[in-house]
Amino acid sequence: MSGTESPAARLQALFEGHRLTPTQRRIAHSMVRRAADVPFLSSVELAELAGVSQPSVTRFAVALGFDGYPALRRHLREVAPAEPAADTGSHNEYQQAVEAEIENLRHLAEVLADPGPVRRAGRVLAESRPLPVLGLRAAAAQAHGFAYFAAKVHPDVRLLNEGGTMLLDRIDAAVRAGASALLCFALPRHPREVLDALVHAKEAGLTVVTVADSPFAPVAKVSDLLLPAAVGTALVFDTACAPMLLGRVLLEAMCDDLPDAQARLEEFDTRAAARGLFVE
Repeated sequence: MSGTESPAARLQALFEGHRLTPTQRRIAHSMVRRAADVPFLSSVELAELAGVSQPSVTRFAVALGFDGYPALRRHLREVAPAEPAADTGSHNEYQQAVEAEIENLRHLAEVLADPGPVRRAGRVLAESRPLPVLGLRAAAAQAHGFAYFAAKVHPDVRLLNEGGTMLLDRIDAAVRAGASALLCFALPRHPREVLDALVHAKEAGLTVVTVADSPFAPVAKVSDLLLPAAVGTALVFDTACAPMLLGRVLLEAMCDDLPDAQARLEEFDTRAAARGLFVE
């Protein structure tokens, strides 16, 4: 692991190649989100952070090839030395939620230091005609936002933001119309219906690109290309600034592979001006 990588990137590299249980993926996700603090946490503190039992943390360390959690923590202090995160104890709960979301955005910026995955995803989505965009429950707003803007530059975007018995039919219809890829936004809590839909999409021959809250999210195993962006968990309901921003970045990458994207935008602006659509 390169010393120039962020603590979060070094942690993700440590977890790669290991078959983790759902509980272990939860621990891994919590460690990545708090990468700067993890080398200083006890097994009990990490268990509380991840919402699991202390023995689960010990089993997780063993699954990674260490004798126990103390050995894992010593390893982390050696390969990812870092000072504990700045104390935010004087901040109120709302400020702490904002600070946590800012940290999620910083982590996303570090991930995007390698633009290759996003560029590949943008190319795959640009080539799909039509382009189905899936997002259910908590992720429905993310899918709707992407589809709204994508429709301005892509000739055929099909929003799939409602579940039910017709969801698979709509995926099949997209395939019959020529679709080659599907974009999915997947956020906690992950609906089983999304997993089933992605399995169906892959069986139908679609390339599945997924924006998810973690590389260890349940949808990872049914995605061809997963782009991670953490959600905030400090409030009663999760916050999803990083997934939303990643969706816009992916939209930018897709525009780069749509040769007539600029012409479509200019055409829309001309029509909008003629209709007086916006207040100047």
